[in-house]
Amino acid sequence: MTLVQSRHRPAARGITGLSEAVVDLSAVRDNVRNFRKRVPQGVLAVVKADAFGHGAVPVARSAVEAGATWLGVAHADEALQLRAAGLTVPILTWLYDATELMLLGDMDVDVSVSTVAELQHVVSIPSVHYVHLKLDTGLHRAGSAPDQWIELTRTAAHYEALGAVTVRGIWSHLSHGDSADAVQSRRQLQLLRTGVGLTHRAGLRPSVVHLANSAGAITLDAPDTNLVRIGAGLYGIDELGIGLRPAMRLLSKLTQVRRIRAGEGVSYGHDFVADRDTTIGLVPIGYADGVPRAAVRQASVQCRGVRMPVIGRIAMDQFVVDAGDLTVEPGEPVTIFGDGFHGEPTAAEWAEWSGTIPHEIYCGIGSRVRRSYEEGTR
Repeated sequence: MTLVQSRHRPAARGITGLSEAVVDLSAVRDNVRNFRKRVPQGVLAVVKADAFGHGAVPVARSAVEAGATWLGVAHADEALQLRAAGLTVPILTWLYDATELMLLGDMDVDVSVSTVAELQHVVSIPSVHYVHLKLDTGLHRAGSAPDQWIELTRTAAHYEALGAVTVRGIWSHLSHGDSADAVQSRRQLQLLRTGVGLTHRAGLRPSVVHLANSAGAITLDAPDTNLVRIGAGLYGIDELGIGLRPAMRLLSKLTQVRRIRAGEGVSYGHDFVADRDTTIGLVPIGYADGVPRAAVRQASVQCRGVRMPVIGRIAMDQFVVDAGDLTVEPGEPVTIFGDGFHGEPTAAEWAEWSGTIPHEIYCGIGSRVRRSYEEGTR
């Protein structure tokens, strides 16, 4: 295999432990500001799944510092973690169990409601103050079916009049938000507008209306919404090429180096057999840590300023790279992915190599990989 020389060689840095995910919090803030300049709506920073593996609390703090006025999470315990860390901005959570409602109410967390039954659970907990009614406009996951929306809004208005709850938001979720062709998104926006109108007719006046995700915030003209939910874009997943900065670099090191001869195989099953004498290096991170096993036939990493192909099967805890005739030693820094500025692979490349999306690459980085935080990498 041919080693690919990069145009730039990043400065070597030591890492703590065998592997480390380094998160640039200035990139998170830059990405929030990028959206704030482009869209008139406020920004809800989505920090679910431990902020796509980046670390929910430090990412949330950075997003708020850059102007995000809301935070969004999927699970109740994610919201409680943010409150416990001292974050005071409004937080919306959309997946919770009825038994978690008291804790959510005590911590002043907004909850999403899709059905009358869910609403009745919510109002049975006196500490829950704010709900967002969700309308299914076409994604067909959670959300009220359109033919049940009038009953939901009227019931919500009844409970609000009794002082049992406040309907703070109306929302929905795009099915084609990452598509530059916003035809389906415009249909969903129109359905949401109709839903908001029916909400007003029921006597409700929610303060926030939100529909768009990161890509939808750019492709969909929705002046009658006042909040956009930025998830992928927060971490630099740039689906539309608007100049977002990837926030995470995944680093490791060579722990063993050896020479093998032509005809010798590497890793389980000897899927790779050397066609020449070559130097190989062991990288101590594997699919248990989020390095996708399916990427092996195309994947590469950067070491000593060059791309080195991954050879043989990616194992649970480690994989092997082909260093060719380069002189490398144990302890050499390895960049598995970064922002690509120095010629290293990116998370988007790893996603392409393994047939998935960058979101899954980031979320898959396991707990054995230490997270660290810095300000600025360029």
